[in-house]
Amino acid sequence: MGVLDGIRIVEIAGIGPGPFCGMLLADMGAEVILVERSSPKSSDNLNLGKHTIVNRGKRSVALDLKDPAAIDAVLRLIEGSDGLIEGMRPGVMERLGLGPDVCLARNPRLVYGRMTGWGQHGPLAQSAGHDLNYIALSGALWFSGEAGSPPLTPPTLVGDLGGGALYLAMGILAGILGARATGVGQVVDAAIVDGSANLMNLMLSAHSAGQQPMDRGTGLLDGPHWARTYACADGLFISVQALEPQFNALLFNKLGLGDEPEFKQPYDARLWGPLRERLTGLFASQPRQYWVDLLEGTDACFAPVLTPVEASLHPHMVAREVYSRHNGVLQAAPAPRFSATPATGIGDVPGRGEHGAAILQAAGLSEADIQRLI
Repeated sequence: MGVLDGIRIVEIAGIGPGPFCGMLLADMGAEVILVERSSPKSSDNLNLGKHTIVNRGKRSVALDLKDPAAIDAVLRLIEGSDGLIEGMRPGVMERLGLGPDVCLARNPRLVYGRMTGWGQHGPLAQSAGHDLNYIALSGALWFSGEAGSPPLTPPTLVGDLGGGALYLAMGILAGILGARATGVGQVVDAAIVDGSANLMNLMLSAHSAGQQPMDRGTGLLDGPHWARTYACADGLFISVQALEPQFNALLFNKLGLGDEPEFKQPYDARLWGPLRERLTGLFASQPRQYWVDLLEGTDACFAPVLTPVEASLHPHMVAREVYSRHNGVLQAAPAPRFSATPATGIGDVPGRGEHGAAILQAAGLSEADIQRLI
């Protein structure tokens, strides 16, 4: 049970943001039917078995989509579904016989969610790419890193998940709301270049107001000495981001620097470079735990930089039950949280085709057809 109880989604198995979107919906109580290949490709190095967290809570049916009977079975599933997720290169679903026109003809209320990097049209639509390429082109990578250095690679979070999966999930849910009001479904074209560019609007606001130059490492959000990560004496790291004046003053008072005139001028960009050097030396003089004891839990806007394993053991994260091990796999709990319809817990990762017979039987296939297909 969950806030999306009663919603059915058919997900055509893929990699990256599409499956992650399906996980988000399954976490919130949607029935997600995962249509997987009958057997993995020999080149599929992302076949993680029970470790495939993005498949948790889903039910799996394994089909050969080159078989017309399998295509008909998928269309039967679509007839009773609210949404579909696919992450193929543009045109592939059409060639399989599962394109939007065919699916919407079978179910006019269907919300057909398409997940790509470049989008369904445009000069690059048929080109291969990955997360880093998409956010590089969209502008979302530009501010990642230090002045004078190449941008850093933010592993899959900004593009695939932030600009991709989250926007696809929002689009599908908005489409379902629309379909329930009007009886008319539609296609959701969720492109990572679109979503990651959209994520830039806060930065573009700061740029328009003169607070965020296009020169990396020189703006209010990426340049100051009080908005950085620093190395400690033990090789571990801490973060500070004391943006507002009262928090900034508290941070430097606790560090014993509050009476120095330079530290009373937090928004003077001419001082940021020299003061970064001062703080680099100061934080490097003590181990991370020293700074945790001094600053954590205050309004100094501080946090240690933790590995996911360390994060799972931090008292705050433990109190909120953010992480747990389910079937031996460390993973984060469903988010966000709902007061009236809370998530019932972390779902199991299905085996390939584990629920095939039950899924196809519910779709109305005969026993003989089911045995042949699975």
